[in-house]
Amino acid sequence: MASIEQSADVDPTAVVGSRTRVWHLAQIRQGARIGDDCVIGRGAYIGAGVSVGAASKIQNHALVYEPADLGPGVFIGPAAVLTNDRFPRAANPDLTVKTGRDWQRVGVVVREGASVGARAVCVAPVTIGRWALVAAGAVVTRDVPDFALVAGAPARRVGWVGRAGVPLDPDPHEEGVLVCPATGARYRLTADGALVEETPEARDDA
Repeated sequence: MASIEQSADVDPTAVVGSRTRVWHLAQIRQGARIGDDCVIGRGAYIGAGVSVGAASKIQNHALVYEPADLGPGVFIGPAAVLTNDRFPRAANPDLTVKTGRDWQRVGVVVREGASVGARAVCVAPVTIGRWALVAAGAVVTRDVPDFALVAGAPARRVGWVGRAGVPLDPDPHEEGVLVCPATGARYRLTADGALVEETPEARDDA
């Protein structure tokens, strides 16, 4: 059973998973689906129809606009924003107020295990790859590869991280192999510049 603070605004059509905690003043709109074991922080906003995978954490005052799709184990930091409008305007060219029929929503996809740091902005449509890490304050305007560490405005890849979120070190004995200093897990750079897991655990999960 979910734990929902009395001041939170959760639409009756939203689905909130078991053991998920929704804190004060959070808003979860109609049709949103929140997985099991999640945390939705104080003042966070989850848009209509947004999907949040199990064991994810949406920190205080983060704004996740529809139609965002978040995988399991995703972290969205405090005051981070996932946008949904490529060409934002309050009004049409004739100054009539825009309605839902006057623009097309586009979403941010955040894959399994990825993290978006505090006050980062992901400008839709973009995809954040598996276990990637977006640094605090970054402005993401293009897709982020799996395991990439990106920073800046606009965000650029500045390194690689493993599942533990720690920057990877080059293996001094094998070119093209990176090692997690926290877990010892190994990752290999492919010919096309991607990073893939090399550990037996990763192969067993494939």
